Amino acid sequence: MDTISIIAVVSLAAAFLSTAIVIVDVRRNPQPMMVMNIVWPLTVLYSGPLGLFFYYYIGRKGHGDKPMWQSTVASTSHCGAGCALGDMVGIPIVVALGWTIAGTRLFADYIVEFILAYTFGIFFQLASILPMHEHMSKSYAVKQAAKADTLSLVAYQIGMFGFMALVHFVFFATPPSPAGPTFWFMMQIAMVIGFLTSYPVNWWLVDKGIKHAM
Repeated sequence: MDTISIIAVVSLAAAFLSTAIVIVDVRRNPQPMMVMNIVWPLTVLYSGPLGLFFYYYIGRKGHGDKPMWQSTVASTSHCGAGCALGDMVGIPIVVALGWTIAGTRLFADYIVEFILAYTFGIFFQLASILPMHEHMSKSYAVKQAAKADTLSLVAYQIGMFGFMALVHFVFFATPPSPAGPTFWFMMQIAMVIGFLTSYPVNWWLVDKGIKHAM
């Protein structure tokens, strides 16, 4: 096993352990906003011990009474969880079906991942909007969810897709396979970069009242 594979295995193992810790904790100490019981484990699944730190430092405070930067971290994690879930579900689908575009699986990954990420993102937004607005119509809630999630999702995917393009075309002579740990380690890095590119957009959305502070 080469060095990058060893690093990948260690990183993935740390992420799985960190996620297990969060899952146990949210079962014992559920979040006030129920969807965050799903969001935080998904966030930690790709961000590992760093995400675990932010969960204990920010996530366990629940909803409200946070400085702006902490509320934005929580809001970005909300967006990122939908994106990450779309990525984790979409890639095995593309691989299993053997889809390619322009001779590469990467572009098929992009399309499937974006569609699934947007779908999950809207669902997560609805799961936070509807409990706070019980009398809001479903159709209006979907519009508000799309308004809150679209820009942040696009910003996330720009960062993630951009890094994975470098992985596919620049960093490796042969792109790593989704069957191996190196690919998913690269995906971890890509998702963290997606979080970072989405953070300023989420700050703006929260500041303008387009997206609820978490």
